[in-house]
Amino acid sequence: MATFFPHDPPSFLARTLHGYHDVAVIRAELNEAGFELISVETVNNTSRPLRPLMLQWMFPNRDASSLQEATQIVTDALTRRFRSGPIEDRTRAHVISAVR
Repeated sequence: MATFFPHDPPSFLARTLHGYHDVAVIRAELNEAGFELISVETVNNTSRPLRPLMLQWMFPNRDASSLQEATQIVTDALTRRFRSGPIEDRTRAHVISAVR
């Protein structure tokens, strides 16, 4: 998508929970904030890229009329890299609880 939006590339992964994943850093920040009894459960799953997420994450402040062209660019890039057809990937989430 950075090639489609060279002057304003989407950076949603860095700005969302996807960019906040280092358990050691999260534990340290929770400790510093006064939390105790910190527990972390890591959950693994499978995910498929979804076009609605493109609209939600990449186009909230952009002209949605370019969504079709952007979708085609992403589709072409994924097809070149992986193959045509459904793509699945591993996902991992850290479920964290703490007491203050």
